Amino acid sequence: MFYRAAILKSVAVAPAFVFLALTLSACQAVDTAQAPPDLEFLNTPEATALKLPFSEAVRVNNILYLSGQIGVLPGTTTLVSGGIQSETRQTMENIRTTLQRYGSNLGRVFKCTIFLADIAEWPQMNEVYRTYFPGSPPARSAFAATGLAFNARVEIDCQAVIASG
Repeated sequence: MFYRAAILKSVAVAPAFVFLALTLSACQAVDTAQAPPDLEFLNTPEATALKLPFSEAVRVNNILYLSGQIGVLPGTTTLVSGGIQSETRQTMENIRTTLQRYGSNLGRVFKCTIFLADIAEWPQMNEVYRTYFPGSPPARSAFAATGLAFNARVEIDCQAVIASG
């Protein structure tokens, strides 16, 4: 009797194992059929010399992901003086330079995230920011943080499509 119950139980469970095996096999076939993304970590020698623990940008296929930029003088960790508007202008110039270096431009930016040391400075930051996107501005998020690198007032990261050709 015990033997017959064990056989019936294994027959009832067998379809579940077959289904699981087929599902895993199908998933493996999908995973191996997809090519891995074309991935490249991008840094200039100047950025590498700063020994910061991130890449200036990462390219995944035709999308460029920029690390957060702050209003530092190029190749240094020295912030420009003059407050939120000066820092925003330098930040956007740093973004423009990085985009151009790696095959894109401000017109191909589709998303920005803005971090502010003080949300009360949002209107002043916006005055400068909007001059860099006079046509169709990218999607955007903005919020205040309790502190930014090097005591910056603003940090902006963005994503852009790499220009073809």
